[in-house]
Amino acid sequence: MNLLKKANILQIVLLTLVLSSCTKEKKKVELSDAQLPKSILPSMKPLRNESPKLTAEYIKTTKEAIDSFYKKNWPGNSANGGFLVAKNGQIIYEKYEGYTNFRTKDSITSSTPLHIASVSKVLTATAILKLVNAKRIELDQKVNTILKEFPFPDVTIRTLLNHRSGMRNYAYFTDRDKNIWDRHNILTNQDILTIMATKNIGLESKTDTRFAYCNTNYAMLALIIEKVTKRSYKDAMNTIIFKPLGMKNTFVFDYEKDKDKIVPSYKANRVEIGKDYLDAVYGDKNIYSTPRDLLKFDRARNSRTFLEPKLLNQVYKGYSNEREGKKNYGLGIRMINWETGQNFYFHNGWWHGNTSAYVTLQKEQVTMIALSNKFTRQTYNIRKLSKLFGDYPFETDDE
Repeated sequence: MNLLKKANILQIVLLTLVLSSCTKEKKKVELSDAQLPKSILPSMKPLRNESPKLTAEYIKTTKEAIDSFYKKNWPGNSANGGFLVAKNGQIIYEKYEGYTNFRTKDSITSSTPLHIASVSKVLTATAILKLVNAKRIELDQKVNTILKEFPFPDVTIRTLLNHRSGMRNYAYFTDRDKNIWDRHNILTNQDILTIMATKNIGLESKTDTRFAYCNTNYAMLALIIEKVTKRSYKDAMNTIIFKPLGMKNTFVFDYEKDKDKIVPSYKANRVEIGKDYLDAVYGDKNIYSTPRDLLKFDRARNSRTFLEPKLLNQVYKGYSNEREGKKNYGLGIRMINWETGQNFYFHNGWWHGNTSAYVTLQKEQVTMIALSNKFTRQTYNIRKLSKLFGDYPFETDDE
C-alpha cells in the first residue's frame, strides 16, 4: 500500500473519530428531563385537594356576589380578557370575553394565553426559590459568584428578589444615550448585563439600604436560572414549573419565534400597541398564561411541600416597608400588612396594553386572577372581592 493511500485511510479514520465524538457530545447535551439530576431541575407538585367540597348554596351565593361586582366593574361586557375566582381549588366564577384580535374578531377563551406582565415575576421567583430549596444556590449568595461579569459585589439573590439591590431600571439607562444602547436593536437579558459591566452604569442606591421596584432585578434572576440549570429560561421554566403542573397554555415569549403569533395588546380605544426594543427581555415579564393555569400554579405554590418551612417564612416576610402598616414586598410577592395582623398577598402587572392581577388568600385558600389585553386599571380591582372571603378592608362598592 503506497503512502498516499495510507494517508487517505488515516484521514477517514480521524474524521470518523471526530464525528463520533461530536455525536456523543450532542447526545450528552440533549439529555431528556428524566435523565437530568433532580437537584438541578426540581419539580413542583400540585396541591392535593384535601379541603372540604364547597356546598351548592355557598357557590350560588358567592357567585351572585362576584357577578354583581363584575358587572359593575366592567359594565356592558367591556372587559377584554379572562377572570377567575376559586376557593379550595374549585372554580366559583370565571368569565372570558372580548377579542384576541379586534381586526379578526377572534374570541378570548379559557385556553387563550395572555401576557401576564409583572405577574411573571412571581413565577420567576418561584423557579429561583425551588433552586434554593434544592441547595443549588443560596438566598444570600453573591450574584457575581454565578454571573462572573456582574459588576455589583454586594448584590445577592435575596436583594434581587426583594428589590433592594439598588440597581437602575434597564428601561431607563438604555433609553436616552445611543452610546449605551441603540434602540434600533432589540435588547436582551445578556445585553443588560454586559451594559452594566462595561458602560459605567452605577447603582441608584447602596445595596440593601432601600426598596426600589426594578425590572432589572428579575432580568438578572432569569440569567441566574439559565446559568444554574444550563438551559434557556424558557426551557427551565417549562421543566421546573409549567410541565409538572399541567400548565399547557403557559409559555415564555420568544421574540423571534412568537412575535407574529401571540395575542396583541391594545390601548383603551382599541388601537393596537406594537412591539419595541424592550420586548425580548424576560424574567420580569414575557410569560403568557391563562387564569386556569395560574390557578394550578397557585395551588402548587401554597402546598405544604412547596418549600421547606424555614425558606417559606422568608418568602412572605416584608422587606420593603414602603408604608408602615400598608404596602410591603417579600421574595417575589407583594403584600399589605395591616395592624390587625391580617396579611394580603398579591402581584399586579402592566406591559403595553396588557394588565394582570394575581391574588392569593392563603388562609381562605382563595385564588383570584384577572387578565386583560386591552389597557384598563379595572383589572386591579379584583382585590376588592377579598372581603367576601375574610376580614380584608377593601370595599366591594368602591369606585
